[in-house]
Amino acid sequence: MTTSQLEVDRLIEQFDPEASFRRLVGWSAKLVLVLCVGLSAWHYYTAGFGLKNEIEHRAIHLSVVLGLCFLVFPRQKRLPGPWEWAVSIGLATFYMFLGWSLLDTIDDQIPGAMRYAFMVVLMALAGLSLPFQQFDGSKTQIPWRDWVFAALASGFSLYLLVFFEHIYIERPGQHTPLDLMVGVIAFAMVIEATRRTMGIFLPLLAVGAIFYGLLGPYLPGGLSHRGYSLARIVGHIYKGTEGIYGIPVGVVATFVFHFVLFGVMAQLTGLGQLFVNLATIAAGRFSGGPAKVSVVSSGLFGMISGSPIANTVTTGVMTIPLMKKVGFSPRFAGAVEASASCGGQVTPPIMGAAAFIMAETLGIPYNQLILVAIIPAALHYFAILYMVHLEARRLKLRGIDPADIPSLTWVLKSSWHLFFPLIVMVTLLLMQYTPFLAAFWGITLTVACSWIPRLLGPLGKNMVDMAVKPRALIQGFEMGAKAALSIGAACACVGFLLGITTLTGMGFKFSAWVIDVSGVAAQMLMVLDVFNWFDVKQLTILFGLFFTAIACIIMGAGVPTTPTYIILAAIVAPALASLGVPQLATHFFIFYFGVLADVTPPVALAAFAASGIAGSEPMRTGMTAFRLSMGKALVPFVFVYTPALLLIDFTWTAFLLATACAVVAVMGLGAAYTGFVSRPIAKPSFLLLNVLSLSLVFANPLVASVAIPGVLLILFWHSRPLPNTT
Repeated sequence: MTTSQLEVDRLIEQFDPEASFRRLVGWSAKLVLVLCVGLSAWHYYTAGFGLKNEIEHRAIHLSVVLGLCFLVFPRQKRLPGPWEWAVSIGLATFYMFLGWSLLDTIDDQIPGAMRYAFMVVLMALAGLSLPFQQFDGSKTQIPWRDWVFAALASGFSLYLLVFFEHIYIERPGQHTPLDLMVGVIAFAMVIEATRRTMGIFLPLLAVGAIFYGLLGPYLPGGLSHRGYSLARIVGHIYKGTEGIYGIPVGVVATFVFHFVLFGVMAQLTGLGQLFVNLATIAAGRFSGGPAKVSVVSSGLFGMISGSPIANTVTTGVMTIPLMKKVGFSPRFAGAVEASASCGGQVTPPIMGAAAFIMAETLGIPYNQLILVAIIPAALHYFAILYMVHLEARRLKLRGIDPADIPSLTWVLKSSWHLFFPLIVMVTLLLMQYTPFLAAFWGITLTVACSWIPRLLGPLGKNMVDMAVKPRALIQGFEMGAKAALSIGAACACVGFLLGITTLTGMGFKFSAWVIDVSGVAAQMLMVLDVFNWFDVKQLTILFGLFFTAIACIIMGAGVPTTPTYIILAAIVAPALASLGVPQLATHFFIFYFGVLADVTPPVALAAFAASGIAGSEPMRTGMTAFRLSMGKALVPFVFVYTPALLLIDFTWTAFLLATACAVVAVMGLGAAYTGFVSRPIAKPSFLLLNVLSLSLVFANPLVASVAIPGVLLILFWHSRPLPNTT
């Protein structure tokens, strides 16, 4: 392994909790290898030859995934000592509370031996969840505690598989005491697996959701509801299709896992380096070339990686040193890479896991989502490129030396065979074949095409020769399975919130609050609208979007993009829908801001990972990445007010107006927060650019007729070169 690869692995382990794997040795490493390869092989087979029924498929997936979470991930102490103990004791008490409450309900239905055995298991589980160092083991060996957790985590899904016919066919909707006791253990194991892979924030949300379901009659005002027994909650979340085995786990077990596996296999064949080469050819010769290469390559690479942090460090080890070499500060270089890498999740044709969940939730074909995402993704990268360009002009930077830019002819001659899998997969998606079938052929052709240089013999001597041999194939299957573990656990944990939401109507209650508060704020702002440019409904939607954006950023500080999207789509989306916002625009808005949370302090993990490569201060790098995101943060507001950008109610007039408003608004905010075009921007111009750019989000023809010329005039005025002061 090269030094750069070691650095990549170190940074991923440090900043990405989803990839902090044990480095196992001995027989335990072989067992984990067999389980990971078996999981990937099973998913590969089902993608090409058909899935099992809904519950069985999800249960098989989750039984292996949650078991592997405890074998692959060491216990992570992410909180200071006293807080770690406080949270752990709180969770252990919660598990015991669930057990005692359930027994109080079903005590007369079970024999004493079963009751005592259940409590012994729960007490042991609660005790083992405490952060005693003697339970932790090492990064090379699996401690006995984790073997117990792995068995319990796999066991509750296997229970449904073994007794599937009895549970779902002979007595559907009925819950035996044994079902409920296994369900309580399932609750504890899902929370512990998510805590281990994702940190504590999401598990605490799950615990809060369960208490919300239990304490409904005692809650104040609009938060109150009829309340549900623990037995009802456990049965609904554990055995139903709106809880642990809901849509999120279903999408991960079908679409997401297969595309993660494709991304891993594609990287093994050299596709990542091909993207860097193409980006260098396209943007390297221009001012600040390495930064523009970073933006373009991160977008291309992000299409297949789906992880902002993995994208950041994988391309960052190549692009960040180049940016520093031509004159960008370490802080800015890291921020550019982090901001650009987050865009991969919104860039078609292969976006992040949340995109597949969105398609399934909305019931729309994935190929339609690909088309819808084109304009938002283009605006995302335009915003970053524009600010990078202005920063390069401010610093008077040059591009990459032409001698260091590869020839397009050479790149195409050496790497043409790597395009085939991507072309075939995208074609199948656009032809409305199922995403998992497209991924099946993408994986198959990736492996097959990697052998083309060797099959060509002397004719292929100048081609990239990275044939996927049996050892590499096994390694790819192992890496693919490990990369999908954390998202599997997170989606299972999100099932608690979705289950409680469907039981209690929590989403509609929160929506009513958002509408009321937004309406009051809009009425207050109308007093200042002396020109009557806006109406109450527009401003109400604006404040609703603003509150939603804040919720996305706050949620994203502790939760990755996919669970952030799932939670807020269930809770917040009804509010925006009730205000008349199209459903697709609502969900895309939440998705977009969930992505931006990865570069929003105080927990900007992608920016922190980039700072490790750049050698910059993490928080300042995060703030710079946030500044680089200011322009593109306007884009979701524009496509909400003008859904034609998302091809909804499309007319060319609305589309062109919205596009012009979005582009000019991005340029205005980009220049304002860079503070320079060809000369520094004075404070009055800064304030005016903000006001005019923000007004463009409404895509109102009257407002646009004033704001667009105003922004362009300010930019033109500041484009005049500074006088020579030699």
